[in-house]
Amino acid sequence: MKGRKWLGPAVIILVFLVGFLAGDLIADRPIAQANVVYEKLKIFGDVLSAVQVSYVEEPDMNKIVEGAIKGMLQTLDPHSSYLTPEMLKQVEVETKGVFGGLGIEIGIKDGILTIIAPIEDTPADLAGLLAGDKIVKIEDDPTKDLTVMDAVKRLRGEPGTQVTIWVAREGASELLPFTITRAIIKIKSVKTKALGDGIGYIKLLQFQQNSSAELEKALKERMKDKEGLRGLVLDLRNNPGGLLDQSVKVADKFVDSGLIVYTDGRIESQKFKYSAHKEGTHSGFPMVVLVNAGSASASEIVAGALQDHGRAVVLGTQTFGKGSVQTILPLEDGSALRLTTARYFTPNGRSIQAKGIEPDIIVSDGRDARVGHPGAIREKDIRRHLKGEDEEEAGKTPKEGAPPAKEIRMKKEEPGDGKGGKESSAPALEGKEAEKKDIQLERAVDLLKGWEIFKTRYLDSAKAS
Repeated sequence: MKGRKWLGPAVIILVFLVGFLAGDLIADRPIAQANVVYEKLKIFGDVLSAVQVSYVEEPDMNKIVEGAIKGMLQTLDPHSSYLTPEMLKQVEVETKGVFGGLGIEIGIKDGILTIIAPIEDTPADLAGLLAGDKIVKIEDDPTKDLTVMDAVKRLRGEPGTQVTIWVAREGASELLPFTITRAIIKIKSVKTKALGDGIGYIKLLQFQQNSSAELEKALKERMKDKEGLRGLVLDLRNNPGGLLDQSVKVADKFVDSGLIVYTDGRIESQKFKYSAHKEGTHSGFPMVVLVNAGSASASEIVAGALQDHGRAVVLGTQTFGKGSVQTILPLEDGSALRLTTARYFTPNGRSIQAKGIEPDIIVSDGRDARVGHPGAIREKDIRRHLKGEDEEEAGKTPKEGAPPAKEIRMKKEEPGDGKGGKESSAPALEGKEAEKKDIQLERAVDLLKGWEIFKTRYLDSAKAS
C-alpha cells in the first residue's frame, strides 16, 4: 500500500470521537467498559481508513461520516436521529405550526413507513389518507430502509407542487395511488365552540408556541356564553403532541397544585419536575378529556395529569404511548442530534412510554376508525421502540417517591355488544354518517349533562333538608 495517506482525516475523526467520549462519557463508566469503547473506536477508524484508501472510487468522506452517524443512531430508538442543518430548520419551523407539506404524522411499523394520523383539514386529510396506511413508494422510489426524517424531507416541499405516494391499505387488494398538492400547513392550535346548556368544547390540535395563550382565549370566550361555562370537553384526539412547556402550561390551567409531569433519565440534568400553580387556575366546572390512538406525547401528559389529579374524566380509546423526551443537541457545523434522554411520568408515577393513557371510560367510535382500526400504529408497534416499564419489568409498582394523586380514578367500560372484553365497540359508521355523528363527543356531553343534573338535585335536596 502506497504511502498510507489515509491516516490524516480518519485519525482526526477517531481522535475527536475518543476525546469526546473520554471527556463526557468515560468518566462515568467502569474501566473495563471504557476499554471496550476504545477498542471499538479503533475498529471504526480502521474501517474508515480502509474505505478512504481502497474503495473503487474516491469516496465523499462527508457522506461517509454522516452515514456512520445515522447508522449509529439507528441502533437506538426511532425518535433519536441526526438532523442536518436543513432538517434542524424544519424542526424549528414545525414548532411554529407553519410549514410546506401534506399534513401527516408518520412512523416506521414492521419496517414500513406508516401513517400514524392525518392532521385535520390538511391536504393529506382531504385526500382521504388514513391512519395505518403504509406508504410503500414516494413517486417511483420504494420507502424501504428510509428513515422517518428522510421520508419527511421527501414529502415536504414548495406549496403548489405535487407528490404521488403509493399506499397499501388493509382490505385493499392493490396499492392505492394518491397524488397530493403540497400546501402551507397552518395548524391552528385551538378550535372552540359552544355545545349548549353551558357546555363548552375546545379542541387542541397540536402543542405549539402559543397553544396555552390560545387556550386561555378560548376559555374566556366560552365563559362569555349566555349560560356561562358549566362543563368542558377538552378534545385531544389525533393530537400528536408538540412542545413540553406548552403541555405543562395547558394542564396548569386546570390544576392548582402538585406535580403535572416529571422526567427521569440516566443523568441528573435530565431529571425534571413540573408543578402546577394556583394563580390562573380554571376550576368550578367538570371536565371530560377525549383521547384516542392518535393522542401522543404532550397530549398524554395533559390527559395523564388531569386524570391523576381527579380533575377530569378521560374518555375514548387508549392513547399512542410516546412517553420519551427528545433533546436537541446542536453540533458545530449547524447540524444536531435529536436524542432520547428521559422518560415521562404522570403525577402518580405511571410511565407513558409504550403503554399510553388508559381512559376512565372506554368508548370506540366510527370516526375512531382513522386511528383505532386494527392497522392503527402505536408506539409499541414501532420497531426499536424504547421499552415501557411494563415490558421491561412486568408487575413493577409505580416509581418510588411518586406523589399520590388527589383522587383515585375510576374505571368504566361502556355497554358493549355482549361479547365481553375490555373495550366496547360502537356500531361502525361510514361516509357522511360518520362525519355527522361523533359518538365519543356525544358520550362526553351526556356525562357532563348528567353531572349538572345530579349536582342541581343534590343541592336542592340539601337545601330542603
